[in-house]
Amino acid sequence: MPHPNLTTLYLIASALAFTAYGIDKAAAVGGRWRIPEALLHLLGLVGGWPGALVAQRIFRHKTRKATFRVVFWSSAVLNTAVALWFLSAGQHGTR
Repeated sequence: MPHPNLTTLYLIASALAFTAYGIDKAAAVGGRWRIPEALLHLLGLVGGWPGALVAQRIFRHKTRKATFRVVFWSSAVLNTAVALWFLSAGQHGTR
């Protein structure tokens, strides 16, 4: 079973990422100030990548730019690896 704090982190970070992608998409359509890509990536890296992935599909946003996708998936893999290590360390009592 996932650690409650890790689950909470993912839920909050995903909600923030989803919201940020929605705001950025609306800004892109309206020609207004945009959320920096680095911030979108940071939200994904800290656990918001599931929400970001859903937002990309729903808003059809940030799905075409190859460099963005490479960084996005790299951060998702890195985040998942760290989360798995954290969970594994907790099971072995080495935290």
